Amino acid sequence: MQFSVRVTDYQKNIILNICDAELLGKNIIQDELNMNISKSYYGEKLVEKEEATTLLKKSSIINMVGKETISLSVELGIGSENGVKSISGVPFLIVFKM
Repeated sequence: MQFSVRVTDYQKNIILNICDAELLGKNIIQDELNMNISKSYYGEKLVEKEEATTLLKKSSIINMVGKETISLSVELGIGSENGVKSISGVPFLIVFKM
C-alpha cells in the first residue's frame, strides 16, 4: 500500500497531509460538500507504509484522507474512529497533537 504525502514545517510544527495514493487527484462530492484531493496539497511524494508510520508519529498536525490512511493512524493510536467523518464514503480525519 502506498500513501501520498506532503510535509510542511510551520512555526516549529510538522504538518502532514496524507492520503491513500489511489485517491490523489480525485474530487469527492456529497450534497453541497466538495473535497478535492489535490496533488498540490497531498502529492509531494509517494511513500510506503513504514515511512508513512514514521511521518504520522512525528507530525503535530495531520490532515488525512482514505480508508488505509485512517486505519493506520487508528492502529497507531494517533487517530480515533470517533473523529472520522466521510464524504461519499471516503473517510477523512484531522488530528492536532498537543
